[in-house]
Parts: sequence; structure tokens; C-alpha cells
Amino acid sequence: MRALWLTCALLGVAGACPEPCACVDKYAHQFADCAYKELREVPEGLPANVTTLSLSANKITVLRRGAFANVTQVTSLWLAHNEVRTVESGALAVLSQLKNLDLSHNLISSFPWSDLRNLSALQLLKMNHNRLSSLPGNALGALPDLRSLLPSPPPPELNHNRLHTLAEGTFAPLTALSHLQINDNPFDCTCGIVWLKTWALATTVSIPEQDNIACTSPHVLKGTPLSRLPPLPCSAPSVQLTYQPSQDGAELRPGFVLALHCDVDGQPAPQLHWHIQTPGGTVEIASPNVGVDGRAPPGALAASGRPRFQAFANGSLLIPDFGKLEEGTYSCLATNELGSAESSVNVALATPGEGGEDALGRRFHGKAAEGKGCYTVDNEVQPSGPEDNVVIIYLSRAGNHEAAVVAGGGPGQQPLGLLLLGQSLLLLFLASF
Repeated sequence: MRALWLTCALLGVAGACPEPCACVDKYAHQFADCAYKELREVPEGLPANVTTLSLSANKITVLRRGAFANVTQVTSLWLAHNEVRTVESGALAVLSQLKNLDLSHNLISSFPWSDLRNLSALQLLKMNHNRLSSLPGNALGALPDLRSLLPSPPPPELNHNRLHTLAEGTFAPLTALSHLQINDNPFDCTCGIVWLKTWALATTVSIPEQDNIACTSPHVLKGTPLSRLPPLPCSAPSVQLTYQPSQDGAELRPGFVLALHCDVDGQPAPQLHWHIQTPGGTVEIASPNVGVDGRAPPGALAASGRPRFQAFANGSLLIPDFGKLEEGTYSCLATNELGSAESSVNVALATPGEGGEDALGRRFHGKAAEGKGCYTVDNEVQPSGPEDNVVIIYLSRAGNHEAAVVAGGGPGQQPLGLLLLGQSLLLLFLASF
């Protein structure tokens, strides 16, 4: 009798259904119908074995973390026609068996795309009639079984999505994709969207209403279907890094000015960024950080107003007082919608030992003749390829100036000339293009 009572109690818990929902077992599945109930939250007390959960046409505004923690067997979740504005991170991640997710006709502008990494079984994702303005390039990478993706609405309404662009390769991981609806988004038809035209014309995925996949900007292309987008003057970035001093007869002393110049090409015009790795740590600079006078904008710096590293709008970087604390790796990175390019130079400043300058010179001349790179005082530096540009500058003791040794040169590089140094310093540049 006690065993029978316990069995009945357990069945009662499994079959519990919160008001005003209706729960029913059908075809070995548990359905919970909570649609059209004026709900403002995901109800508590749903059966733990529920597999289909309908919460459509309510007034739910937030999907909270933990809202589905007790119904992890759900395979279909319907949340269309609510007022959802916020989906908290982790709210959906617990639904690892989910195959169908409908969040259409809501007010979602920001979505925790990382939750999808745990939804690898997902086959249908509906997010039309929302306010999404972006879709990260890797957002769908963990959904190999996704077959139907509807991230944008049919004819525009107040709560339609607002996608301006899509990262190249967004749909590449979706090997099972058969249907994709992306019409009626305000696409910005610049170089970053050209890949989508090429992909859409070549793919076997069904893409309806292609004439409504059109440009909103720039103005000259407004209304132009993406499939008829004219060729645009686009090119990925390229960079070439050069450096000074490189004039004949230059005399370098402690605290000299080192100048690097990053020559950038690409369409649209790339954004330039400097990455500097020094003994004291890493410095990141979004160029420019100074005006033409070398001073930071008002309010950016106190004291002198001249930063330690001065990045100008023309691609130049000045280090006004170069010393041991400034040695390291200097990299310029250029990025536009089509990709990025990077070039680096390693700069080391050292004081050779007694007689070390002459010994270094002999060793360097020997290696240069063999085409095997160069030496510092302590270690050998081997260029990684024939395009490496290696320059060593050294000098003899004060009062006995000797010409600097210059070797190597990448394609298109001009000889750097002869340099005279003082104060028994060794300056090594190793630039890779």
C-alpha cells in the first residue's frame, strides 16, 4: 500500500501543471499549452518531462536565467508574439535538446548568442519581427543541424529587425540549412556585404523574396536588390612598415627620436591600430592619438600633453625619447570590412662589451656574405624568409666613429644608407614584411 501511494505521488508531481496552462500526454510526449494566457513571466511548476512548451501570445518581457532550469527535456519552445525585450545570458543554454525555437514577433535588440553553443540539436530558429541590429559572425557556428533560419520579417513593420550587415561566412557552418529568410533588413551596401551577394547567387539554400533583400544605404544604392548590386571598388588592406633614422650621417645618442611609418592601402580606407610590446607590458593605440602638433587632444592627457608614443593620422608613430624601456616589438595593423594586414619591427638597444663592436662587425660581415642573417651581442637572429629586411647599426668607441653595417632589404625597400653612432650603443632593427 505504501509503495502504491509513493508511485501515485510521483506520478502526480510529474503530471503537475501550473494554472492557467493545460498539460497533456500525447504520443509519449508531454505538451504544456500556456498560450494566450496573459502571462508576464515564464510560469513555475511545469512538468519536468515536458517536451513541447507553448508560451506564445502572452505579455512576457524577460526570459530570466533559470526560467527553464526544471524543464531541460524541452525540444520545442514557442515564444512568438510576446513582448520580450531581454533574454538573460544562460536562460536558453540549459535546453540542450531543443530542436525548434520560435522567438518571432518580439522586441529583442540584444541576444545572448553564446547560449546557442549548447543548442547543437537546433533545427529551426525563428527570430523575425524583432529589433536585432547585428549578428556576430560566429553566432551560428555550433548549429550544424539548423535547417531553417528566419532572422528577418516580411514587409516592414514597427518591430522589424535592423540588420545592417552580416559577417562573411556567417552561414558556412550550417551544412543542413535549406531555408533562409533575410529580406527587408536595412542593409548597408558597402564592401562588407558583397560576399553575401556572391553567396546568395551560388548557394542551393532557398532564399525567398530576393528582390526585397535590398540596400537602404548609401543613398545612391537605396532600393537596389542585393542580387543586382553593381561592382564596388573594394580591396583588402595592405601595409608596409618603414622606419627612421635612415639618413646618411645621422648621429644617434641616448634619447634619440625613433620614427616608424605604416603605409596603408585598401578600400574602404582601413583603420590603423598600433600594438607595442615592451619590457613594461603591452600598449594598444588606436591611431591617431595626437594631432599634427604631436599633442594629445584636450582632456586626453594631463601634464605635458605629449604621450610616450605619438600616433599620427598619416600612419607615423614617433617615440620621442627612445631608450631601453621602449625596446620591443612594434606592429601596425590595418583593418577594413574585407580583412586585415599586419607588419612588425623588433627594436633592441644594447651596450656591447669591451671590443664587442669590432667582433660583432666581423661576425656580421661573415654571416651577411653567407646570406644567413645577423647577430646581436648575445644571440643569433635568423630571418624567417627571403623577404625579411634585417638592419644592424653599431659603432666603435667614442672618438673612433665607423660606418654602420646595413644588410638585407625586402621587396621594394630602398637602402637605408650609412649611419654614424655615438655613446657605444648597438641598435638592431629586424623588420618582417
